[in-house]
Amino acid sequence: MAEVRRTHAIVPGTYDPVTLGHVDVIERARKVFDRVTVGVAASRGKRGVGTAFTLDQRVAMIEEVIEDRHLSRVDVRPFEGLLVDFCHEVEAGVVVKGLRATSDFEFELQQADLNSQLSPDIESVFVMASPSLGFVSSSVVRELAAFGVFQESLVPPSVMRHLKDRYQ
Repeated sequence: MAEVRRTHAIVPGTYDPVTLGHVDVIERARKVFDRVTVGVAASRGKRGVGTAFTLDQRVAMIEEVIEDRHLSRVDVRPFEGLLVDFCHEVEAGVVVKGLRATSDFEFELQQADLNSQLSPDIESVFVMASPSLGFVSSSVVRELAAFGVFQESLVPPSVMRHLKDRYQ
Protein backbone atom coordinates (compact mmCIF):
# COMPACT_ATOMS: atom_id res chain seq x y z
CA MET A 1 0.00 0.00 0.00
CA ALA A 2 1.33 3.43 -0.94
CA GLU A 3 2.03 5.86 1.89
CA VAL A 4 -0.82 8.30 2.33
CA ARG A 5 -0.22 12.03 2.32
CA ARG A 6 -0.93 14.17 5.35
CA THR A 7 -1.03 17.24 3.11
CA HIS A 8 -4.27 16.00 1.56
CA ALA A 9 -7.43 15.89 3.68
CA ILE A 10 -10.90 14.50 3.12
CA VAL A 11 -13.92 16.38 4.47
CA PRO A 12 -16.57 13.65 4.27
CA GLY A 13 -20.30 13.96 4.70
CA THR A 14 -23.68 13.34 3.22
CA TYR A 15 -24.23 17.04 2.46
CA ASP A 16 -27.99 16.68 2.13
CA PRO A 17 -27.84 19.65 1.50
CA VAL A 18 -24.54 21.44 2.05
CA THR A 19 -24.89 24.13 4.73
CA LEU A 20 -22.82 27.16 5.70
CA GLY A 21 -21.55 25.02 8.58
CA HIS A 22 -20.16 22.52 6.08
CA VAL A 23 -18.65 25.32 4.01
CA ASP A 24 -16.97 26.72 7.13
CA VAL A 25 -15.30 23.37 7.84
CA ILE A 26 -14.22 22.97 4.20
CA GLU A 27 -12.73 26.48 4.11
CA ARG A 28 -10.91 25.98 7.39
CA ALA A 29 -9.51 22.62 6.24
CA ARG A 30 -8.27 24.29 3.07
CA LYS A 31 -6.27 26.77 5.19
CA VAL A 32 -4.46 23.91 6.92
CA PHE A 33 -3.96 21.32 4.18
CA ASP A 34 -2.43 21.67 0.72
CA ARG A 35 -5.35 19.89 -0.86
CA VAL A 36 -8.90 19.09 0.26
CA THR A 37 -11.31 16.58 -1.20
CA VAL A 38 -14.94 16.92 -0.23
CA GLY A 39 -16.11 13.32 -0.08
CA VAL A 40 -19.85 13.07 -0.69
CA ALA A 41 -21.10 9.83 0.83
CA ALA A 42 -23.77 7.92 -1.07
CA SER A 43 -25.58 7.16 2.23
CA ARG A 44 -28.36 5.30 0.49
CA GLY A 45 -30.03 4.18 3.71
CA LYS A 46 -29.30 7.11 6.01
CA ARG A 47 -31.57 6.84 9.04
CA GLY A 48 -33.70 4.38 7.08
CA VAL A 49 -35.17 7.02 4.78
CA GLY A 50 -32.44 7.84 2.28
CA THR A 51 -31.47 11.34 1.24
CA ALA A 52 -33.63 14.22 0.04
CA PHE A 53 -31.26 14.95 -2.84
CA THR A 54 -29.62 12.40 -5.12
CA LEU A 55 -25.89 11.82 -4.96
CA ASP A 56 -25.44 13.65 -8.26
CA GLN A 57 -27.46 16.62 -6.99
CA ARG A 58 -25.45 16.81 -3.77
CA VAL A 59 -22.15 16.68 -5.67
CA ALA A 60 -23.37 19.40 -8.07
CA MET A 61 -24.48 21.64 -5.19
CA ILE A 62 -21.07 21.44 -3.52
CA GLU A 63 -19.28 22.02 -6.82
CA GLU A 64 -21.38 25.17 -7.31
CA VAL A 65 -20.48 26.41 -3.83
CA ILE A 66 -16.76 25.70 -4.36
CA GLU A 67 -16.88 27.59 -7.66
CA ASP A 68 -18.92 30.50 -6.24
CA ARG A 69 -16.46 30.91 -3.37
CA HIS A 70 -13.42 30.56 -5.67
CA LEU A 71 -11.90 27.85 -3.49
CA SER A 72 -8.71 26.54 -5.00
CA ARG A 73 -7.19 23.18 -4.13
CA VAL A 74 -10.63 21.76 -3.32
CA ASP A 75 -12.24 19.01 -5.34
CA VAL A 76 -15.48 17.12 -4.87
CA ARG A 77 -15.86 13.37 -5.25
CA PRO A 78 -18.72 10.99 -4.52
CA PHE A 79 -17.94 7.75 -2.72
CA GLU A 80 -19.56 4.56 -1.51
CA GLY A 81 -18.25 2.14 1.03
CA LEU A 82 -15.72 2.68 3.76
CA LEU A 83 -14.24 6.12 4.31
CA VAL A 84 -10.75 4.68 4.88
CA ASP A 85 -10.91 2.94 1.50
CA PHE A 86 -11.87 6.24 -0.12
CA CYS A 87 -8.95 7.95 1.66
CA HIS A 88 -6.56 5.38 0.20
CA GLU A 89 -8.15 5.67 -3.23
CA VAL A 90 -7.50 9.44 -3.38
CA GLU A 91 -4.25 9.21 -1.37
CA ALA A 92 -5.42 11.38 1.51
CA GLY A 93 -4.03 10.84 4.99
CA VAL A 94 -6.37 12.98 7.06
CA VAL A 95 -10.11 13.06 7.72
CA VAL A 96 -11.48 16.43 8.88
CA LYS A 97 -14.82 16.48 10.68
CA GLY A 98 -16.74 19.41 12.11
CA LEU A 99 -18.16 19.23 15.62
CA ARG A 100 -21.17 21.24 16.78
CA ALA A 101 -22.00 19.70 20.15
CA THR A 102 -20.98 17.03 22.63
CA SER A 103 -23.22 14.54 20.85
CA ASP A 104 -21.27 15.12 17.62
CA PHE A 105 -18.03 14.48 19.49
CA GLU A 106 -19.21 11.17 20.89
CA PHE A 107 -20.36 9.90 17.49
CA GLU A 108 -17.32 11.20 15.61
CA LEU A 109 -14.90 9.83 18.21
CA GLN A 110 -16.42 6.36 17.74
CA GLN A 111 -16.05 6.71 13.97
CA ALA A 112 -12.45 7.96 14.29
CA ASP A 113 -11.57 5.08 16.62
CA LEU A 114 -13.07 2.57 14.19
CA ASN A 115 -11.26 4.17 11.25
CA SER A 116 -8.01 4.02 13.25
CA GLN A 117 -8.53 0.31 13.84
CA LEU A 118 -9.27 -0.30 10.16
CA SER A 119 -6.48 1.92 8.87
CA PRO A 120 -3.95 3.29 11.39
CA ASP A 121 -2.32 5.44 8.70
CA ILE A 122 -5.38 7.72 8.47
CA GLU A 123 -5.51 10.55 11.02
CA SER A 124 -8.70 12.24 12.20
CA VAL A 125 -8.84 15.97 12.90
CA PHE A 126 -11.83 17.66 14.53
CA VAL A 127 -12.79 21.28 13.89
CA MET A 128 -15.16 23.02 16.26
CA ALA A 129 -18.09 24.75 14.61
CA SER A 130 -17.92 28.51 14.43
CA PRO A 131 -20.17 29.85 17.20
CA SER A 132 -22.53 31.48 14.72
CA LEU A 133 -23.03 28.16 12.89
CA GLY A 134 -23.05 25.63 15.72
CA PHE A 135 -26.78 24.99 15.46
CA VAL A 136 -26.88 24.52 11.67
CA SER A 137 -27.48 21.03 10.30
CA SER A 138 -28.75 19.62 7.05
CA SER A 139 -31.66 17.99 8.84
CA VAL A 140 -32.76 21.35 10.33
CA VAL A 141 -32.50 22.97 6.88
CA ARG A 142 -34.59 20.19 5.29
CA GLU A 143 -37.20 20.29 8.05
CA LEU A 144 -37.62 24.06 7.78
CA ALA A 145 -37.84 23.83 3.98
CA ALA A 146 -40.52 21.14 4.26
CA PHE A 147 -42.58 23.71 6.21
CA GLY A 148 -41.93 26.36 3.57
CA VAL A 149 -39.31 28.21 5.63
CA PHE A 150 -36.20 29.01 3.61
CA GLN A 151 -33.63 30.50 5.97
CA GLU A 152 -30.96 32.14 3.85
CA SER A 153 -28.55 32.43 6.78
CA LEU A 154 -28.12 28.64 6.85
CA VAL A 155 -27.09 27.74 3.30
CA PRO A 156 -25.21 29.32 0.38
CA PRO A 157 -27.40 31.13 -2.21
CA SER A 158 -26.93 28.43 -4.86
CA VAL A 159 -28.12 25.78 -2.41
CA MET A 160 -31.15 27.89 -1.52
CA ARG A 161 -32.25 27.67 -5.16
CA HIS A 162 -32.07 23.86 -5.01
CA LEU A 163 -34.04 23.81 -1.76
CA LYS A 164 -36.78 25.96 -3.20
CA ASP A 165 -36.94 23.79 -6.33
CA ARG A 166 -37.24 20.67 -4.17
CA TYR A 167 -39.66 21.91 -1.50
CA GLN A 168 -41.86 24.58 -3.11
